[in-house]
Formats: sequence, structure tokens, C-alpha cells
Amino acid sequence: MLMGLELYSEADFTVTICAEIFLIVTVVPARTIVIRKNLKPSSPNALVGDPVAFTCKQGKTLGSRLKPRERRKLMDNLGSIFLFYKSMTTQTIPASVSSSALAGIKVLELGTLIAGPFCSRMLAEFGADVIKIESPQGGDPIRQWRVLKEGTSLWWSVQARNKKSLTLNMKDERGQQIARQLALEADIIIENYRPGVLEKWGIGYEQLKAINPSIIMVRLSGYGQTGPMKDLPGFGAIGESMGGLRYVSGHADRPPVRVGVSIGDSVAALHGVIGAMMALRHRDATGGRWNGQAGGQGQMVDVALYESVFNLMESLVPEYDHAGVVRERTGGALPGIVPSNTYTTQEGDNIVIAGNGDAIFKRLMLAIERDDLANDPQLARNDGRVPRTQEIDDAIQAWCDQHSIDHALAVLQQADVPVSKIYSVKDMMQDPQFLARNMFEQHAFVDGTSIKLPAISPKLSATPGQTKWLGPTLGEHNDEVLQALGYDAAQIEQLRRDAVI
Repeated sequence: MLMGLELYSEADFTVTICAEIFLIVTVVPARTIVIRKNLKPSSPNALVGDPVAFTCKQGKTLGSRLKPRERRKLMDNLGSIFLFYKSMTTQTIPASVSSSALAGIKVLELGTLIAGPFCSRMLAEFGADVIKIESPQGGDPIRQWRVLKEGTSLWWSVQARNKKSLTLNMKDERGQQIARQLALEADIIIENYRPGVLEKWGIGYEQLKAINPSIIMVRLSGYGQTGPMKDLPGFGAIGESMGGLRYVSGHADRPPVRVGVSIGDSVAALHGVIGAMMALRHRDATGGRWNGQAGGQGQMVDVALYESVFNLMESLVPEYDHAGVVRERTGGALPGIVPSNTYTTQEGDNIVIAGNGDAIFKRLMLAIERDDLANDPQLARNDGRVPRTQEIDDAIQAWCDQHSIDHALAVLQQADVPVSKIYSVKDMMQDPQFLARNMFEQHAFVDGTSIKLPAISPKLSATPGQTKWLGPTLGEHNDEVLQALGYDAAQIEQLRRDAVI
């Protein structure tokens, strides 16, 4: 959609309108917008949609610091061109292979800590223009979590990379008004406050939808937007407990344990990303971005932390409903799938071996010199192996007792059996597979101190994600964002004096 280019993309796009009339909108990193129209292809035999060279007959350049009236005029012109473009047989061609997958998509983040910010972080990593609203009084609390550098969390450099920080006092009506302006211009809003908070500020989904029916809002909360528990506080740990993960984690004779990261929040964030992309696809398929008069169908994406965890719980529900089976804790083993467990090698190192495929099981047994088990017809399928789980685990452990982890890894890898040692972060940063896949990015803080960050996943072949900047300082982009909304220097300074920003 042409309007999606707007002011903040950093890529060149060629929109072919017909065989003889072309429009090129070029948005360069310095944010100078060049509009050229009435262009003819250099090749007289060019067909509609062909990527060809152009000869410019008419051009116009507009600077990035446009006055509000100029900006509106530019957008109006683009809208008019888009309406003409929509009525023709057309094709949009990225002129640069380095274009970001989400270039031109505007995202407003209203939230703190993990679920909402991780959701918007992934969109920012793939090119979305993400504005994060923070409190002027310290900002997102995650700025002070875990290991700090000069008072700021190292985690922040990852969790907020590629985002713009705007501080707003949301208790002030002027702060709420600014947030409302940004929300109405956004393609996607991501929030993780308790239900009702945004409505109190006048930026709830229904309130915004009444003005912009194409708006997409991702709402992440402990229990969702409805139900008897919707108003209760809920963090990832509560979602993991209620969603079933904690009950099956750990050993049967000990209390449940947690995974060593905030998995409940992160899983909810991924559900938010998936929901946002599906909603964006539907909006674009039904008319695209709202232009003031028409647009596609927006929607709310309601993500509950406990439901996101519950969504991972495999066959728990049908097993209980049909057979009355309640899955219990089984330590390092994968219940009902044999063998898949953690074993200890000769020198006390832990090794994970997953021989639960039928063909893999036979290769595993031959590799550990248990031909009797490899050729036992009762063990040829998983349903035959499950009743003899302990016997199989004992056989594998007896073999591991006799070998070092390096020898065990070499033998089992040679036999094409899935196997791994358990990696610490030190192991990861020295591992040839991690290094070959460029899973660490080298960056530097403002003072020149070097820092490695995890690389961006997944890896897209044509539009990979990239880190453009590390997590910003608090309010780093206040002037930039407010100027884009039409505020002049005097107005911004007044907002600053009044503690609105």
C-alpha cells in the first residue's frame, strides 16, 4: 500500500502505474523525500511491472522537517496518487534487497517489562517504526533489572533496540492527547496494562476504532480482557502456573520448578506478534490503512498470558477428558515419548539424548552396543517402549557411565542420533554452530564500550532483521516524535517545563 511508505521508511520503492507513467517515492536515511512523476521507461519495450531504468522529466524534493501543513499536503498528494494507483493494473517492486519486512508500519507501544515490549521489539527488529511511551519518572522498570551498566540494564539494550523513547505523563490530559494522536496514526498498538487503563486515558480499542476502524490493537494481560479474573494482576509466573507449565515441570517428589527465563511473558509476546501479523494481513486484504474516509478492517488481538502457556500444553486436555490421565512431573524425561532424557557421563557432565523416533531408537541402541534392544520387536514402536521406559533409560545411562561427554557426543552424532550437551552462555559464545550462523552481533555503547547482543531471529532470506540502534536513553526521541506531530520548539519546551514529557 503506497501510503505505507509515508515518512519513515529507509528504502526505495518503485510503483508501476502503467506502461508509460511511473511514480517513484524515494525515502533516504536522511529522511529527504523525493517524489518524481510522469516518468517514462528508458526501454520502449517495457511491460507493466517490469523493473526498468527511468528518465526523470519532472521532480520535486521535500525536506524532512516539514511544517504540519506541508506534511498534510504531502500525505494528501500520496493519498490521491494511491487512489489512482488502486484503479490500475499495478505491481509494487522493492528497489533494494535490504528493505525491511515491516518498513512503513507504525507501532505504538504502551507497556512495561516483558510481554508487550518483547512483542514490539520483534516488530522493530524487522523494520517497523516503534515509538515506546514511557513515564518521565524513570521509564520502563526493566531499565534497572539484572546486570547494570552505569545504572541501566544491559537487558535494556536488547529489549528496546530499534525503538524510539517518548516520555509522557499519562496523568496529564496533554500527555493523553499526544498518545491519542500517535495511536490514531499507528498501524498497530501494543499494550500490556490491566484492562480498563487505556479506556481511562481515552485510548481504548473501541474509542480509537470509532475514529479509525482500521486500527489494530494487541492487548496482552494476565487473564485477557474478559472473564471473572480480568482485573487481577498477572505476571508471566502466574500464567505459567495457571496455564499448566509449572505443574509438569520438575521431579515428582519435589515442588514444581520454573524455567530460568520469563517464558510465560515471552510466549505471550510471540502470540501477540503472530496475532498482529494476521490482523495486519486481514486489514490490508480488506482495504488497507485508513485514509480518513476508507480502509481495511482492523481488530483487537486479545492475548492472555495463561492462555498462551496453555496453548503449548500439547495433549493434556484430550488425555484427561478421554482417559482421565493427569500428566505429572517426570524430571528430565519427556513423558510418554521414549527415550528422551538427560543422562550423566563418566566425568559428571550432563547430556541430552533424544532417541524417540522409531528408526532413531534402533540406531541409538546399536551405537551403545545393545543389539538385543535394537532388535526387540516389542520396542520397534513408541507404544511398546513406554512400558519399558526404565529399562531403556538404565541401558543408556550404563553406557554413558563408561564414556566422557566428548566421546558420547562423537559416537551418537556419527550414528545420526539427536544429542547435545547442555550449553551455558559461555558455551554458546564459543560454539562453531552459533558462530557460523552469526548469532552474536558486535555493537558499542555511546562511550565506546563494546557489547555483544544476540542476533535477530528468525533469519529471513530477502528481508532479514537488523539492529539499527541499542535501547535508547529515556526520552531520547521526544523532540523528533513531537515535531513530527506538529509541535514547535516553544511548545515542546513548555511541555518539558510542565513535566508532561
